[in-house]
Order: sequence, then structure tokens, then C-alpha cells
Amino acid sequence: MGVVNCVFCAIMAGEQPGHRVFEDETVVAFLDARPLFPGHVLVVPRRHVETLTDLPAEDVGPFFTRVRLIAGAVERGMDAAGSFVAANNRVSQSVPHFHVHVVPRNRKDGLRGFFWPRTRYASDEEAAAAAARVRAALDVG
Repeated sequence: MGVVNCVFCAIMAGEQPGHRVFEDETVVAFLDARPLFPGHVLVVPRRHVETLTDLPAEDVGPFFTRVRLIAGAVERGMDAAGSFVAANNRVSQSVPHFHVHVVPRNRKDGLRGFFWPRTRYASDEEAAAAAARVRAALDVG
């Protein structure tokens, strides 16, 4: 099930240390070694997949049910006002094993938005063209 040289697979196998907060047959959740704030948790599917789009459809619901569970626990356990829940797919993904970050948040904690500059579409036409490209690329069926 694990992949050689995957740090997350090694943590799940007990070959590398990790401060686990939850595990079952679907996921392992452990503290991020380089947290944004204390209580920053990574939720990792036991099945080694690189991205969200690689996660089999039948695993998506069970996986995100666990993410939801962990998000509530992080907020309660860290006395946080809320949480930031996010995943990267390839770009900015430091470990090529799909994972979701659950970060405790409080007002004025120093993080801004999505941590990067936000922009606007130059026009409604530009926005409509972007929406059309995404719609055309949908793979439903």
C-alpha cells in the first residue's frame, strides 16, 4: 500500500515519527512537522495517491467525512474560532501524497486570505471565457 520514499507512507507504517491525532482504515491524521500554528493537522488517505483527482470516487466521501471530523476536533482542541481547510494538487505540494491541511484559525492571527495576492477578472467576458473553459473540461459521466 505504501510507496518507497514517501514520507507520509513511512509515517503511516511507523517507520518515521509523527504525532498522530487520529487513524482508522481510511486515513491517518497527524501534526504537520512545520505548522502554521500549533494544532495544524494533515489528513492523509491510507491509499497512496498523489492528488485529489487520483483519489478513487468511492474514497472521496469517506475521506472528507474524516477531514470534517478532524476540523471540528482541531477547532475545539485548540480553542480556535475556526479553521482553514485546504489541499494542494502538485503545485506547492511538498509531499507527493494527497493530504488536506486543517489549520486552527483565530481573528488577527496574522494569516491573510489564502496567503497569496488575490486578483480580479479584467472583464465579465474574461470571467465568462474562464468559466467556459472549465465547463468544457468537465469529465462527468
